[in-house]
Order: sequence, then structure tokens, then C-alpha cells
Amino acid sequence: MKKTILISNITIADSVEKSFIGDILLEDGKITEAASSLSKNADIHIDASGKNWTVVPGFIDVHIHGAAGFDVMDATKEALSGMASALPREGTTCFLATTMTQSKEAISKALQNASFFQAEETQAEMVGIHLEGPFISEKQPGAQPVEHITPPSEALFQKWQKLSGNRIKLVTMAPETESGIHFIEQVTADGVLVSIGHSDGTWQEMQQALQAGASHVTHLYNQMSPFHHRDPGVVGTALTEDRLSVEIIADFIHSHPKSVELAFRQKGAERLILITDAMRAKGLEPGIYDLAGQDVLVTETDARLQSGALAGSILTMDTALRNVQSCTGCSISELVAMTSANAAKELGLSNKGSIRAGKDADLVILDESLNVQMTICRGTIAYIKEGHHEYRNS
Repeated sequence: MKKTILISNITIADSVEKSFIGDILLEDGKITEAASSLSKNADIHIDASGKNWTVVPGFIDVHIHGAAGFDVMDATKEALSGMASALPREGTTCFLATTMTQSKEAISKALQNASFFQAEETQAEMVGIHLEGPFISEKQPGAQPVEHITPPSEALFQKWQKLSGNRIKLVTMAPETESGIHFIEQVTADGVLVSIGHSDGTWQEMQQALQAGASHVTHLYNQMSPFHHRDPGVVGTALTEDRLSVEIIADFIHSHPKSVELAFRQKGAERLILITDAMRAKGLEPGIYDLAGQDVLVTETDARLQSGALAGSILTMDTALRNVQSCTGCSISELVAMTSANAAKELGLSNKGSIRAGKDADLVILDESLNVQMTICRGTIAYIKEGHHEYRNS
């Protein structure tokens, strides 16, 4: 049986309810109570008195390829386990294992491997798979190998969905490609989210995609047709269509701070989803790393192919949160929406994304500078910042 945890005298922040100072009781991996004061006993007591700490729902990263030397495309249990073990350090408690454009055989292996994976108690939970490619545009490949790009195929997708144990929740594709609109109609009818990404589509083609059921945009601004005053393209459509939720890589490399601010102003916190799009070098030293058989030069700040093209990121979710707060001045409730609540709602994770009785006990404790002090995954302490001993056995 999991240990009961009482967190007391802490600011409790949600995306909907007004923040307040109070106590939270966790039992059997769930939030049992959250109130201004709880006179309860627990196995572990975390007292935040005088620390100006805030507890928020655990972060949900819907677009991440790798971390800590591991990549989803490694297609091994060790790779997914390594990623899941590393992510609580940055406050991530849930993620979508994200594939990339590769050979059909390589994608099949990665999906089959992910079909069996179940996280351990101290790991971030893999709540599904994000299939990024290979159904994308050759005109907007980014770091996706062009030789493996293929037209959207419902038959191939269904084969992959079966291999994955029906764990594919989100698919990134270019709607202007051959059979693209038909693909969107068929896949969304099965309850899978379709995201517009790596697309050179026009505004008109984007309207057709929305009509067919597309509802998400992959890493806004990056590898998509830019805004033009005579054809707003994917960027203009993403910024002006309320039907679309948009991901953004807020590392200030993939997107300038003013571009992040523009997205926030235009979409509002309720339609922005912070992601990392991280590759295996996240959390490691600078050097040369592999991405789908391509050498990637990783520095202290970014990851690039030899051509200079960005190849994913080394961003952490907590850094993304701090960056967005710095350039928008948004509230803690709005940060909760962008790091957790929006993704939970979009993915249908009704037990995630908020701090309420009955929800999964996925929580992050932040200090006044929004640095992660502790992460709790499904009622188990998964990460404690080094040097802290702020909890005790009751």
C-alpha cells in the first residue's frame, strides 16, 4: 500500500479555482482532500510553513522524443524507463512517447515496444503515444528524414495503432498532402487527435483540415508555412482559429520571446500547451548525439543538425514554465493551464490536470522562483531537490 502524504501550509494552485493556502491529503495514489486546514495524520508530512511554496498539478509533456541519453525510437524498455525516470526532476508526471519519421519497420518496433510499457511508481507515466510523421510535407521536414516521409495512409495508421495496443493518442501530419483530408476524417472518427505540423498548407487547406476534424497544432511557428498578409498559412490559421490548441517550444530558441508573447496574447492560456520536443541529449553534457541516424551537435543551449537546422530541443518543462511567465507575466493559474490542465482535457485524462478530491496525486511543488522542489507521481515522491529534507515521517 502506498504511504499517505500530508502537504500542509502551502499555496494550492489550479487552472480554474482561485489559489489559496491550505493542506492536501494523498492516499492510495489519489488526492483525498484539499482544504484550508486538515487535521489529519499521514505517513509522510511535508510542511511548507514559511517557505512560500506552491503546489501545482504535475506537468504533462505531449511532445517529447527523449531525455537522459534515451530516445523513443530506440525501441527498448530501457529507453522508455530511462526517460520516465528522468522526467520527474523537471516536474513532468505524464508524457506522450513521441516517435519521428523513420522507416516503417523502425516506427513499428518503437510502437510495439511502447505498447508494453508501464511506468514504475517513481517514474513519469506514459499516457500514450504521439506519432509525429511520417505523414508530413517534404517541404517542411525539419529534422525529420525526407527519405522516409510518406503520404497519409489510414490502413498503415490502423496497423500501427493495433501494434501500439491502441496507445496512439495524437498524430502530427500535413493535411495538404495526398489523401490528407480523408485521413483526418477517418482518424478523428476513431477518437485520435490530429495535429497540423510539418506542413506547408495554405489558409484554405487549413480550413479544410479543421472541417475534417483537426484540432491541434504541432510546435507553433516551427516547420510550417509562415504568416503572409495574402495567405495566413498554418501560422496565421493557428493564431486566429479558436478551434485549434497549439503547442509551443518556449526555449526562446525555437521561438523568440515576443513570438511566445504573441501566441499567449492571441490564443490565451486556455489554448496554449507547453512542450519540450526534447531529444536524448536533454540533461546531458554538450556533444554529438544521434537523432534517427543523424548526428546532432548539442551545445549548452540547443541541438542542431550539421546543416544548422534545429533538431528538437534540450528544454525542460520547468524552464519552459519560467520562460513563459517571464515574457507574459501570466498568473500561476494560467501556467497550470498551459503545463497540465489543457493537455489533460485534450487527451481525455479526466483524472489528471487539477488538484481536486479523487484526482490522481500527480503534483509538483515549486519555490517562489518556480523551481521544482519536489515531484509526486501518483502518490509517490519521485523527486526531491538535493539538500532538502523538508518532510518527515509522522
